[in-house]
Amino acid sequence: MSAKTKKEPQLVKQLITNNEEISPGVHVISFQRNAEFLPGQVVKIGVDTEHAPRIYSICSGNQEDEIRILFNIKDDGFLTPKMAAMIPGDTLYVSEPYGSFLGTNEPAWWIATGTGIAPFYAMYRSGISANKTLIHGVRQLNQFYFEDELEWSLGEKYIRCCSQEQSCDVFPGRVTDYLESLTELPDVKYYLCGKALMVVEVRDMLIEKGVDYANIIAEIYF
Repeated sequence: MSAKTKKEPQLVKQLITNNEEISPGVHVISFQRNAEFLPGQVVKIGVDTEHAPRIYSICSGNQEDEIRILFNIKDDGFLTPKMAAMIPGDTLYVSEPYGSFLGTNEPAWWIATGTGIAPFYAMYRSGISANKTLIHGVRQLNQFYFEDELEWSLGEKYIRCCSQEQSCDVFPGRVTDYLESLTELPDVKYYLCGKALMVVEVRDMLIEKGVDYANIIAEIYF
């Protein structure tokens, strides 16, 4: 099907069941799951039918009753300030899940920055975290979302990188700094999720270190 004839996902009303600020300016908003999805997929979300929706990764397990969305407030944006102010019973407009950034049971490294951890948390909550290493890069220590749960479950396979603050058991620097410090990388799939600049930098670094381009799967956050 050509791009001109491809049908846009239809948006349907969903009532918000919860809206929690888990870190300053960062929220998890929830609504009832009424469709099957694969861990790693996304939905389009709008607050009305007049403005264009935005794409967000699902941040919950595919057997849970609710779908959760992780987002940070963009002060100059239209959508996220309105979403942050919503309360249970308010209405969102949400598409059916779609997308090809899909987790599998095979060994892999999951590499994320900021809210780009959302699809990996969905994969983890969907029971496919065995044989996975999760690397999460943030600027401040309070941005390691779901930290306690992930550390308890993944142990040494959960690697935190913080560029502006320091703490024990946290690598002092960016994700790229951590990867640069490694002398060799395993022959596995590498999933990248975050802003475009990070994805490009990490992809190029992985290729320089001998990772096959076909083993790098990326999801870019805008």
